[in-house]
Amino acid sequence: MAVFRVFLLLCLLVPLLGQAQRPTPPATRPPQTAPAGQRSGTNPPAANQRPAQAKGSPIKLLTAGALVGGDFEGVKIRKLITNVSFQQDDVFLYCDSAYQYLERNQVEAFSNVRVVQSDTMTITGDHGFYDGALRTARMTGNVVMRDPRMTLTTPSLDYDLNRKTASYTETGHLTDPQNTLDSQQGFYDTNTKVFVFKQNVHLVTPDSELNNDTLRYNTVSKIAYFNGPTRIKGKQGNLYAEGGNYNTRTRVSDFKRNAKIDTPNYLLGGDQLVYDELKQYGVARGHVSLTSKKDNLVLRGDAGRYWRALGRTKLYGGRPVVRNIGSQKDTLYMAADTLISIEARPGQTTTRTILYAYPKVQIFRGNMQGVCDSLTYDRQDSIIYMNRGPVLWQAKNQLTADSIQIRSKRGKVDEMRLYSNAFAVNQDTLLNFNQTKGRNMMAYFRDNKMRRVDVLGNAESIFYALDGDTVTTGMNRVLSANMRLLFLDNKLNKISVLSNPEAKFIPPHELKPDDERLKGYQWRAKERPTRRQVLGKQFDDRPKKKVVKKKEVKKTTAPATKTTKSKAKTPAKTTRPKPAAPAQPARPATKPAISAPAKPAAVANPK
Repeated sequence: MAVFRVFLLLCLLVPLLGQAQRPTPPATRPPQTAPAGQRSGTNPPAANQRPAQAKGSPIKLLTAGALVGGDFEGVKIRKLITNVSFQQDDVFLYCDSAYQYLERNQVEAFSNVRVVQSDTMTITGDHGFYDGALRTARMTGNVVMRDPRMTLTTPSLDYDLNRKTASYTETGHLTDPQNTLDSQQGFYDTNTKVFVFKQNVHLVTPDSELNNDTLRYNTVSKIAYFNGPTRIKGKQGNLYAEGGNYNTRTRVSDFKRNAKIDTPNYLLGGDQLVYDELKQYGVARGHVSLTSKKDNLVLRGDAGRYWRALGRTKLYGGRPVVRNIGSQKDTLYMAADTLISIEARPGQTTTRTILYAYPKVQIFRGNMQGVCDSLTYDRQDSIIYMNRGPVLWQAKNQLTADSIQIRSKRGKVDEMRLYSNAFAVNQDTLLNFNQTKGRNMMAYFRDNKMRRVDVLGNAESIFYALDGDTVTTGMNRVLSANMRLLFLDNKLNKISVLSNPEAKFIPPHELKPDDERLKGYQWRAKERPTRRQVLGKQFDDRPKKKVVKKKEVKKTTAPATKTTKSKAKTPAKTTRPKPAAPAQPARPATKPAISAPAKPAAVANPK
């Protein structure tokens, strides 16, 4: 009777086995024996590879609703169905049905497949192949890998249980409590908790998005390491770099190689950039540049600090330079030891957009140059304030005072205001120095050319009279409460006395050295900065000259070489340097005709 019941049970199970998920017979589905790492395209280190003939501990069958054993083309196989489970050391495998290859120590699992290792890592999928000899598993179909820190979903996954590493090549989606990450390929080391992602990497955090092609991500520290063009899009601006790391927990970026912060108002860049998004504070080093998008202002230096919450940027090191104050057609360059830019914040009426420069300030703009020790540039009103020993040169005019203001309109100099101890010097074609001084001065420009200077208070002037720009006919010396100087093509053309004039004309033969200089006169042309001095190494935007390679000269004998060298030096010894401009004004050899001083003309009130 008992034998009959067993026979009846087998008759009932055979049809059920045929209707189950019909695994392909061993003849048409050969067991997968290749290591998981090799099938996924990743080559694990040779030192960690196990020999193909290595055998692990036997895979033990724990549970199964039904079991049918047999040989298929000489391969011993178990067919298992319903609540199937296996164990090998610290690894457990669960599924609805399976093939167990006894001699190969392998299992092919179907439907609701689950692999668990050490109760910390779980992999689920529709289909799995487990190699007990190599201790590798390959999962396909809706694969989900979980550990206490993250969840990974992918169409297929290879897992090495010896090294505890996983890899995928058909896109993957990783999530942790704070972030999500997608990529085309990935590799995960469960020992170090480090992921390596490749191709179309997209990391999304609560406050930003990161895109690049290669990314290494630590699921414990939440730090993403990248090498290659990387863009981080945040709520307050975008970051770009070609190397570095980003802490998704603290939101601190350490960017290297062409790093940039791009905000609605500014673009800050450098060779290295460390930026704290929570504190809104950044430090940049190496080829630092700050570009103001609103007024096309560019600052460059060797080091910089950025306080976004305060709208404040500080550049220092290597003589920082400012470019494009005004229009692009009339560029102004400015250099100083330290530059500070302050941005007007939205909703704040007391803060203005201002640039500070100090000390040793130098300015270069077309035919205008200047120096001072401290400068303030109000970018809202286009006013430059020069303090502490300011000097301005415009064509052949020199202006000095205790402080100077430069006001611009439509990107061009409109007027200059000189306060306290104002002094103007103009050099004429015969190298005479026309001089004017007073309490204050107002200089007016048209098309960046000086056209008028009004002297307000205690005005004094020395004005040389010329005959056809070739002969000095005398010198006018004028004192007045106020006066006006008129210029033509940046040359002093006429002086008009406005009130209480005292004037005299001194012919050349009566001139004395004391008569040719007003008190406080200084000609400071040697301090006039050149374009190269102001630009330095930070701005070299001139087109590079093509270097023409000289043809190689064939070497000659030793005596000929000496003769050649001696001949080459001969011109240098005989060449005379050009004579320098004389410090004193030149006087004609013959006595010129003396003309009477012109009667002061009545003019309108100063502007």
